[in-house]
Amino acid sequence: MIKRNHPDTVINFVCLVILFCSATALPCFAQTSNPTAQRPRQVFSNKGQDPEDVLRIDTDLVSVDVTVTDTEGHPVRNLRKEDFKVYADGIEQPVSFFQVERISGEPRPLAIVFALDISGSMTAEEMDRLRSAMQAFSAKLSDHSAVFAVMSFGMSVKTLQRFTSEPEKLDRAFDRVAREPNGLSTHTYDAVDDAIRLLVRHAPRTRERRLMKRAVLVVTDGFPVGDTVSAGTVIQRANAADVSVYVVTLPSYSRMMVASTQTPLPTPLDVSGLAELTGGRGVYANDKDYDPLFRALAEEVNSAYLLAFYPPEKNREDGQFHTIRVEGPHGLTLRQSRPGYQSAADGKKQ
Repeated sequence: MIKRNHPDTVINFVCLVILFCSATALPCFAQTSNPTAQRPRQVFSNKGQDPEDVLRIDTDLVSVDVTVTDTEGHPVRNLRKEDFKVYADGIEQPVSFFQVERISGEPRPLAIVFALDISGSMTAEEMDRLRSAMQAFSAKLSDHSAVFAVMSFGMSVKTLQRFTSEPEKLDRAFDRVAREPNGLSTHTYDAVDDAIRLLVRHAPRTRERRLMKRAVLVVTDGFPVGDTVSAGTVIQRANAADVSVYVVTLPSYSRMMVASTQTPLPTPLDVSGLAELTGGRGVYANDKDYDPLFRALAEEVNSAYLLAFYPPEKNREDGQFHTIRVEGPHGLTLRQSRPGYQSAADGKKQ
């Protein structure tokens, strides 16, 4: 004779089974999903890859881009790790990671924001040449895993195209630039500040397990007017995000000089140090053809050396700003992307 179980007994048994399964499964789930789980503080390479090509980034790793040029201003790309020394707060640090663009090997991922001045001082002819130059710039980087965004600025800042690698979308964004209403103000620092935010939010520090190069290319007349954020604040935020700013000053300003052969006087934008203090560069366009200049800038953007180190344990969570200084071979000019880094506080990683 089969004895039937009481309904309450069956329910209690099922509940016990569910509780048992949950208790045994939770530890395994916690091991795989806990975002604060400890990781080795090392740089790991994938099998079959050069350790200097592909890496997993630990949150404590501090990186700095360094552009090296010779006495004639040409990029130098044949240096080795041993040619550099990196100092944090004046104390030399072992370089944990080193990379430079090679003819052979995987190019470094890039994220570039074009910030274009439409304040009214740029002529229609300049806009046409500028479009061609920006196409030349992006074409020069076509072999990279590169994404581009387009912003315009004048009385206000507007994002015309979020990050894309599609040339057609960039062309449409460039077309829109000429149709954007302009004004008397030139919110240059506000534009760079917004570009940095766009990079931080939508161009993460790593892509395809590689450190990404992030930069802003500003095209302007060199005279910021009406900004709500200061140059110093923008430089600080660029350094914190490890973003380099490149500035192209168009002939609208240089035509104001007494003689066309005279070297242009520094603009207020130059004086602010926005380009130099973020590891970028400021250049002046000529009246004829912008394409060679923009191609040269593209070459410089992707020729930086990438150096990274792990700061001393005592400095990793002290909440202080720590200086970085990079030294290289004598006779060469070095520009680093930031003068230092801000460590985390209260046990939070940077």
